[in-house]
Amino acid sequence: MFDDRGIMFHPGEHALQERAGVHRPGWGSAGAGSEIPPVAAEFLAQQRLVVIAAADDTGAVWATALSGPPGFTRARDEHTVIVDRLPGPPLEGCFDAENERDIGMIVIEPARRRRMRINGRAHVDGAGVDAGRLVVNTRQVYANCPKYIQTRTPAAVDLDVVGGVTGSGTLSDDQQRWVDAADTFFIGTRAGDLGTDASHRGGNPGFTVASAGRITWPEYAGNGMFMTLGNLLLEPRCGLLFLDWAGGRALHVTGRAHIDESPSRAAAVPGAERLVDLMIDRVVEVEGGLPQSWDFGDYFRHNPPVTPSGWTATP
Repeated sequence: MFDDRGIMFHPGEHALQERAGVHRPGWGSAGAGSEIPPVAAEFLAQQRLVVIAAADDTGAVWATALSGPPGFTRARDEHTVIVDRLPGPPLEGCFDAENERDIGMIVIEPARRRRMRINGRAHVDGAGVDAGRLVVNTRQVYANCPKYIQTRTPAAVDLDVVGGVTGSGTLSDDQQRWVDAADTFFIGTRAGDLGTDASHRGGNPGFTVASAGRITWPEYAGNGMFMTLGNLLLEPRCGLLFLDWAGGRALHVTGRAHIDESPSRAAAVPGAERLVDLMIDRVVEVEGGLPQSWDFGDYFRHNPPVTPSGWTATP
């Protein structure tokens, strides 16, 4: 979409930027180019972890992890990324050779607190040297700052875990404890023709709060693009991914999110500019969803504190 000056913009991002007093024309997804520069191609080829986001055939949005040795993700050219992995549950079978589907990607290197995001359209290559691989035609390519990333390094030996899958409509007690103790999660969002996005959220353990049917988290100060929240303002369906970095489990949650901009509620949570409540529709837990164990390093030094007694997710 374009404003009255002919500058392309995302209406959800624009609305939130206006409320926050961010006045930078073209700031956000509309200002991101589609080209993969050489430095980004080099970064891609070194990484072992990619999180992707997409909607399934019902319209539910999910985020899931793809992992492999350095080089399993690479730039084929300036506008194409090849991933030598296909997603398992809950996005298993969503990508094929016949149809393209919107995709969001975040390629992250926790050890050096580096990440880049790639949004575009993806399909499975049906023939040629990349047959059976995921092919992403890029629309937006851009780097992000190191904020709120906890350092982790991959262990030397892959986990030997069978990929069992369980599903439900709510979080179990164990899954609630998992979310309550998390220091990192990933979020997938989409907004119609504006595309799909995958992003990262981090903080000290306790920055996310769960009940059986709800997950709540604070939105800390970021880069002012509001790419995740801009999508949620237009389309509340989204997907969260929590990783068991040591044991290899992956917890996928999909539902509908509400952005709560009440100053009084945010004031109860250190560092929060606003809160987001996700009402859960479905939960999928996958054993071996992260086949590589990752060793913890340290927390981002500017993570806002979490009060010892925690805080309530109830609006």
